Amino acid sequence: MPAVFILCDANNFYASCERVFDAALTGRPVVVLSNNDGCVVARSNEAKALGIGMGVPLFRVRHIVEAHGVRVFSSNYALYADMSQRIMTVLSEFTPEFEVYSIDEAFLRVSVPTAGTLADLGREIQARVYRHTGVPLSVGIAETKTLAKLANHLAKKSDKARGVLDLTRSPHQDYALECTPVREVWGVGPKYARLLKSRGVENARQLRDVELGWARRALTVVGARVVQELRGVSCLPIETCPPPRKSLTHSRSFGRRVESLAGLREAVASFTVRVAEKLRRHGLAAGALTVFAATSRFSKDEPYYANSATVEMAYPTDATPELLERATVCAERVYRAGCRFKSAGVLLTGLVPASPTTIRMYGDERWQRARRLARAVDEINERFGRGTLRYGIVAAPAAGWGTKFEKRSPRYTTNWDEMVGIA
Repeated sequence: MPAVFILCDANNFYASCERVFDAALTGRPVVVLSNNDGCVVARSNEAKALGIGMGVPLFRVRHIVEAHGVRVFSSNYALYADMSQRIMTVLSEFTPEFEVYSIDEAFLRVSVPTAGTLADLGREIQARVYRHTGVPLSVGIAETKTLAKLANHLAKKSDKARGVLDLTRSPHQDYALECTPVREVWGVGPKYARLLKSRGVENARQLRDVELGWARRALTVVGARVVQELRGVSCLPIETCPPPRKSLTHSRSFGRRVESLAGLREAVASFTVRVAEKLRRHGLAAGALTVFAATSRFSKDEPYYANSATVEMAYPTDATPELLERATVCAERVYRAGCRFKSAGVLLTGLVPASPTTIRMYGDERWQRARRLARAVDEINERFGRGTLRYGIVAAPAAGWGTKFEKRSPRYTTNWDEMVGIA
């Protein structure tokens, strides 16, 4: 038998990370909120059972939270990112053919074990991740990535599977496909789901059995690949080297509305510094910078306003000082007096490898000095903590427009002052 695909997915990841460091949360309903503590973005199984939906504003379920003692947390991105890295490190020990799909998901491609079964291997992966991180994992195994995704989805729901389901040449594969609505098949979006339903295709088995030529005409080549994958023909390989990024962005909703040009400049500068750090981390340089900002579209007291401004670079750059100059100009173009801005962001496009870079005809020495400065700031902040050094135009962390994290748990693994203490 050829190699098979395994999809590993951390269960209720954000909520599970909170439970790792607080045993009192075990068995209790837990929810994690979005930026500014607005909407529910993660729920424990207990919270789901209470009827708390994904993406619902907190104020709409406040009565459920208070009646059932639901523990509510702000997003703790530093903790979640670090826990994700630990999980991925454990998973990568099982095979070199390994693809990080999202913060809580990864695909593995493995050969069939000579001793034991694929399900046994899945339980070993599950147990090792839990032993090293404390985060529960669901494992789906099949001949293709799409079938492995489907198996993982069913493994979460089945008490009998106990979090691990192997559909590789399984006699139960037809039944599993029948139990899966077509809208839940990986790669089938809402538009295609509506089209398929109008043609009488309502579950994954029916999609698998459609005529391939029709699928290519109606669903394009992407839909045809989905059909082939459901038939056990692998069309999606493991991406051990992610494709180069085409853009990078950093955006946020403000904790308090921004009305002044100075406030918008400060926010945009802060976002520019963060996205420039990402740029250098990926070894890229940007050919264009866009600043965008908007007021609240839900406000009844003021008209909605949104705008953006773009500056193209004469030469691609990864130097924060140069990016800050362009971002400040764009922020001034976007600003409108009298508007109360709810959100803003910075987008970098035209990305190219930062090295080797073209030597500039003019100002090369100044540019190289700016690059060295940016790298030095990165190294110091990496060693002593973000914000140890910051550019003068960037607001202090306590700026009023900063994102609200009023219910955030300690950053147990990334901040020395917030580590777990033992009395």
